[in-house]
Amino acid sequence: MRRNKIFIACDTKHINKVKEIIKKTKNSKLRIGYKFGLEFLNSKKGRDYISKLKNVTTFGDYKFADIPNTCASAIIAVKDLKFNYLTIHISSGLEALKAAKKVCGKTKLIGVTVLTSLDDKSLKEIGFDKNVKKIVLQQARLANKAKLDAIVCSPKEVNIVKKIFKKEIITPGIRFKSKSNDQKRVLTPKEAFQNGSDWLVLGRPITKGNIKNNLQSLINHLK
Repeated sequence: MRRNKIFIACDTKHINKVKEIIKKTKNSKLRIGYKFGLEFLNSKKGRDYISKLKNVTTFGDYKFADIPNTCASAIIAVKDLKFNYLTIHISSGLEALKAAKKVCGKTKLIGVTVLTSLDDKSLKEIGFDKNVKKIVLQQARLANKAKLDAIVCSPKEVNIVKKIFKKEIITPGIRFKSKSNDQKRVLTPKEAFQNGSDWLVLGRPITKGNIKNNLQSLINHLK
């Protein structure tokens, strides 16, 4: 039986909290990986902790965004951490994506499209004259051209991304209920998988409160 794949976002700077998350989310119903964002990656002891992790799927969510040489050099600098996945903003441009992919080795490089905290209004404020879906579609084409291994997009864009990009699609912006916190383009876990997501990313809906109960709620939701 196929197990649904979930990345749990370890959004904290406290190692004891990360240990608790990993311990309490081990189960046979779901395939679990762990996403480490900028808060933990930049914490005093975060790098050392990740360097010692074994037998877990790890996702370094650096969201690199810089000139080609800097992106490639940054990936080389974290190679010792042996992440399974690393992120780079597709908006860094084709040359940066190619340079990053060239040095990734066995680590899968994930292209980040428009952040799920942004909507059409937000993009207009930044200076874009296209809507979210048009930009994400163009970014999917660029990810293809750069031969990236996966894409991050909101669950609402999975249908259009799948037409262009045939590899893994990872979707944050997942909520059990209507409360979306700082996210703007969200769906439920079941809706996201029905749309074609390969991996979901869940943070607060799992890690805030009783972790085991929250995880069981997710399992029940997906039945």
